[in-house]
Amino acid sequence: MPAAPAPTPGTTDDLRAALRGVLADPARLPLLVALDFDGTLAPLQDDPEASRLLPAAVTALRDLADRPDAVHLALVSGRPAADLHRLAEVPAGTVLIGSHGAERARIAEHGLDRDVLTLTDDQSDRLTRLGGELQAVARGRDGVWVETKPAAVVVHTRMADPATGDAAEREALGVGERLGSVTLHGKKVVEVSVLDADKGAALVALRDELRAGTVLCAGDDVTDENAFRALGAGDLTVKVGEGPTVAGYRVPDPEALAVVLAGLAADLDGRSGADGGGAPGEADPAREVPPGA
Repeated sequence: MPAAPAPTPGTTDDLRAALRGVLADPARLPLLVALDFDGTLAPLQDDPEASRLLPAAVTALRDLADRPDAVHLALVSGRPAADLHRLAEVPAGTVLIGSHGAERARIAEHGLDRDVLTLTDDQSDRLTRLGGELQAVARGRDGVWVETKPAAVVVHTRMADPATGDAAEREALGVGERLGSVTLHGKKVVEVSVLDADKGAALVALRDELRAGTVLCAGDDVTDENAFRALGAGDLTVKVGEGPTVAGYRVPDPEALAVVLAGLAADLDGRSGADGGGAPGEADPAREVPPGA
């Protein structure tokens, strides 16, 4: 019997209503806001070095960081933690889960407080072999290039023509089957890791450590589906953009997600002012974001 189709994800308005429901229930707080970087907070770029958070997202995250009693912030990305720290303009206190869960760091007031990632001799040897074999995959193919991470090697094909990119990805997947612990095939990218790590396990561990009542997790790529599956029924999972997903909600693009985050920050302001006469979740009209924007 064929598997039942996945439920249709809720809309942006549905997501904003769900977030207001979280804020209205103290048992569901604090809220862990865990977000991918590329394609989620920052529009996708052919050159990864050009990726930057949308200004509206920078402002929204800064506002959310002002409420540590109610919100914790995390970036959950395939990028190395050092790259996230360099490129992502996020507030101090934000946790960085890099390399698809293999790295953990925290942005401090004056730098990056990073856990040390240590490889065994076998893992180090495999990482070196991976680098050589995947460089061979890219050699002679215009638009295909290789990135080395602390525990993985990545083949990027975004700047290649489709036929060249597809061929490189097929070869990279073959190398991953022979030499890797985990092989991830995302949008125009194949990443082969020598560690058994994924975003879902790392995010669950962070949620438990912070004792978060609810997780809001958003991402745009197939690698984010691991995180969506790992979370509970009461958590809010958000697919950014098109494509099949198990997420409970969908927003069309990073701009729309930035609007949702701004709305969440405004609702938190309204909640903190409830003692002055406002109802929980009632935002300051001057900062309110139009529904469905």
